[in-house]
Amino acid sequence: MNGHPLLEARGVTVRFGGLVAVDQVSAAFAPGELVGIIGPNGAGKTTFFNALSGVIEPTSGELFAAGARLTGARPHRFAQQGIARTFQTPRVFAELSVAANIDFGLQFAGRQRSGSWLLKDEASVLNLIGLAAQAALPAAAITPSQQRLLEIGMALATRPKLLLLDEVAAGLTESEIESMAQLIRRLRDDLDLTVIWIEHAVTTLLRHVERVLVLHQGRKIADGTPAEVVRNAEVVEAYLGDEMVEAA
Repeated sequence: MNGHPLLEARGVTVRFGGLVAVDQVSAAFAPGELVGIIGPNGAGKTTFFNALSGVIEPTSGELFAAGARLTGARPHRFAQQGIARTFQTPRVFAELSVAANIDFGLQFAGRQRSGSWLLKDEASVLNLIGLAAQAALPAAAITPSQQRLLEIGMALATRPKLLLLDEVAAGLTESEIESMAQLIRRLRDDLDLTVIWIEHAVTTLLRHVERVLVLHQGRKIADGTPAEVVRNAEVVEAYLGDEMVEAA
């Protein structure tokens, strides 16, 4: 590592007309970190993710991946830098088999991109995410929680260094959320990934991540360990206390 953060946002602002969705947010993410991003609805979480993955260009501010300037680059340049993401609504190819969906991710990265031996082919990726038994089924035929796993598998198949997860626990039961969180930790450990995870299920997130960023009305109001963040008065107030106190 050349001493640079794997991904860095410096003063990133995103405006839509008169609305400031993301307001001067700076954050740096180091190799191997597991970071959560939380905040009330409309806090700018997904917009910030869209900027971090090149889906939208910041109105102002700068983005760097391992020291290389990515501001204004197209999403494929972010992908080349090893940044992969999921979306709030799983984007899988419904009519293709589960294995073919994974293969799409592998082809997208080009087989030559080096990565963990755990990601060498469809079978190994499917084993990793626990969908080996569903390999031949069309993606449309698997459960919504399995579709979320499949989307994570497609992102992993591009052999990323950094995985951006956008509400992967949405619509899952408590036990499914817990196993999803355990899987995410395991992937981070086994694949030496950096993971940035936005989630509405704050309680679960705080139990599993090492660091939390809190966004509120587009601004970053906290950045620290879960223990520090739940004691932060501004955060408790922004979140109306309920969820945070329960999590603590």
